[in-house]
Amino acid sequence: MPTAYVLINCDLGSEDEIIRELKKMPGTVEVSGVYGVYDIIAKVSSDSMEKLRETITWHVRKIDKVRSTLTMIVIEGQGEKKK
Repeated sequence: MPTAYVLINCDLGSEDEIIRELKKMPGTVEVSGVYGVYDIIAKVSSDSMEKLRETITWHVRKIDKVRSTLTMIVIEGQGEKKK
């Protein structure tokens, strides 16, 4: 299943609002506020790479007060979860 981590910069003080929006979005697996260069990290999955790109481009990046994103698409089969 295609998955990506999206690092998000947003307007100061809008983190909670954006996290709420991301949690409502289909395909969002996990969302957290973070310290550092970025404000929020979201894990997003979809049935196909095309749907994943569409979700990130037309939904995540269009949320009001999102200033910039950095998307890292996961290489399937590498770095599986620890058992």
